[in-house]
Amino acid sequence: MRLQCEVEVVSRLLPTCGLRGRGRGTRALLSLGRPPGRARDSGGGGVYLMVCTARDRVGARYKVQENIERFFTRFVEEGKATVRLREPAVDVCLSKANASNLKNFLSAVRLAHQGTNIGALPLSTLVPAKNSEVEKPKTKMIITSRRDYPLTKNFPYSLEHLQASYCKLARIDMRVLCLKKLRKLDLSHNHIKQLPATIGDLICLQELNLHDNHLESFSGALCNSTLQKSLQFLDLSQNKIKALPIQFCQLRELVNLKLDDNELIRLPFKIGQLDHLRFLSAARNKLPFLPSDFRRLCLENLDLFGNPFEQPNPLVPNIQLKIPLTLLECAARATINYRIPYGCHLLPSHLCEDLEVAKTCQCGSACLSSFIQITVTMNLHHVAHTVVLVDNMGGTEAPIICYFCSLDCYSQFLDRYLQSNG
Repeated sequence: MRLQCEVEVVSRLLPTCGLRGRGRGTRALLSLGRPPGRARDSGGGGVYLMVCTARDRVGARYKVQENIERFFTRFVEEGKATVRLREPAVDVCLSKANASNLKNFLSAVRLAHQGTNIGALPLSTLVPAKNSEVEKPKTKMIITSRRDYPLTKNFPYSLEHLQASYCKLARIDMRVLCLKKLRKLDLSHNHIKQLPATIGDLICLQELNLHDNHLESFSGALCNSTLQKSLQFLDLSQNKIKALPIQFCQLRELVNLKLDDNELIRLPFKIGQLDHLRFLSAARNKLPFLPSDFRRLCLENLDLFGNPFEQPNPLVPNIQLKIPLTLLECAARATINYRIPYGCHLLPSHLCEDLEVAKTCQCGSACLSSFIQITVTMNLHHVAHTVVLVDNMGGTEAPIICYFCSLDCYSQFLDRYLQSNG
């Protein structure tokens, strides 16, 4: 019988000896069995506990029958236990084991200690361990050239950090999408044009780097996946993305977002919902102005350099106001203003999508397709502690959209604007 786990063998006479090292266990393979060639007997006298490690694959053997002083199993459900031996006077401390396998292994060791008939025990032949059985699982792999990219060999399932850059990948390898423990995936400097929705199945993914690829879009399906709860760092810089989907702002755990050197003509409409966002860079895009929701951000660092921002002119409004309001507009405004629940089980999906992108007037009321729109100047220091200059003239101001639900709201704004600039 065998068990893979981490082990510390601690001498009770010389606590500093054994496999103990810096408070951490050593990856090991435990075997319960008889040495090869040993004649069978009816009792458990020939049964040994063998501990093999990467440094000692041949293994250290400890007699089991009537040699166990005590089992410590208080934390067995957490994959931890200790077997205290009489001779030599050591504690074999087990950790990071599968709880079910650990229970079965300890049960077999207990039976061997009690002298149970050897034929009733699930024994193994005590032979040196293979390297794969005692080596620590690989958690990080960095590939920086196409010739080093594995074509026939699978990636280790234990990977938590994978970088595959400069490999000329045209698509994401499906084998990568099976690495359920991945926390950091770096596929920068490749030729990837499209992202599969199954990236959302990487439930532990915290960092995704797609810098310098050929992406033209970012799928809304990814924004509805488990990435909502895990993704904190996203680098989409140096691609060909023109717009991000409405659902993008459902990635509410984002802390760092890089969108530099794309072809963005607008930022996500509800960007203010990214309340964990602290670092945002969207330099060298094609942004004419910022969405009204931008005011809600609270950033540490902001970089919008090199965008062709329009000169704001509050005195030249874009009037989309319909008087009288349509029944659809009245119903939509009431649904949002009074926070009436809605969903695709109650309304057609296109109406739900319209409600999701409703505008907010300066008075706090909602408007859908009937509004007055203007652009005003906003100092970016209002939303960020550190601001990279917007242009070569040393400016830190940018145009932002404002909406008004009625002529009355726009008139009140206009009066205040003219007074402050008079």
